[in-house]
Amino acid sequence: MTRSALMTRHPFDDAVALAPLAASADERGPQAPGHFQGAPHAAYGNMVGPFGGITAAQALAAVLRHPARLGEPVALTVNYAAALIEAPFRIEARPVRTNRSTQHWTVVLMQTDAQGVDGVMLTATCVTAVRRATWSAVEVPRPAAPAPQQVPRAVPPKRVRWIERYDMRPLAGPMPLQWDGSEADSLTRLWVRDDPPRPLDFLSLTALADVFFPRVWRRRARMTPAGTVSMSVYFHAGADELAATGEGYLLGQARAQSFFNGFFDQSAELWNEAGHLLATTHQVVYFKE
Repeated sequence: MTRSALMTRHPFDDAVALAPLAASADERGPQAPGHFQGAPHAAYGNMVGPFGGITAAQALAAVLRHPARLGEPVALTVNYAAALIEAPFRIEARPVRTNRSTQHWTVVLMQTDAQGVDGVMLTATCVTAVRRATWSAVEVPRPAAPAPQQVPRAVPPKRVRWIERYDMRPLAGPMPLQWDGSEADSLTRLWVRDDPPRPLDFLSLTALADVFFPRVWRRRARMTPAGTVSMSVYFHAGADELAATGEGYLLGQARAQSFFNGFFDQSAELWNEAGHLLATTHQVVYFKE
């Protein structure tokens, strides 16, 4: 790769880059399929560890790079066992069952701490499939919204780096202006895309599914510590539909259904400007009182 290409590569592509790795440190033979090494990227830093959306995208990247992969992503579930530290990590993606048109995967992400102890930081499952043209319909139409160019861009707070990597244009349910404990509904709606703009693919769509701030902040206007425990993303588009979206904005909408004894859920949808529902997502989040 030329120096100019390196200088212009998108930070997202740097963040999800994985290098093939042998199955174990003692292995001297060929690189083992499905074993990769990566690292947290400073541009996607969060309050503790990296932005969860980028870590989910890294897990999916291990599946997409596997030479035995069949088809395109249909579903991804990531379970965040611990916050990543500023150190390289290892990912293993393994196909556990391959059928005629579907394939089931397990993914494990591990890191070695300063004391030399290995720990599991993330586990995931994924389903890929070869889609065939069938009858299709969408039950949830895209909400009416002004064009993204007509909506002012939000000024990102300086608390975390990853927010700077997204162009967010709120339509409803913004971050509370006053942290006074006043209650409101948990709905947020916004236009969003990568910054700088980047053609949409499965990895960036996965990360975009996690751009919504914790619903408990919207519901209670209290700066409550919170972190995602598990997130699932369901893909309702193929590579052709994502390519047609290009560098355009996505309309995202998120809401909670229940807050109970330290955990709440969040469901969200992502449509492109043409109104195609690209993905739905659901997550469970821990919050601390």
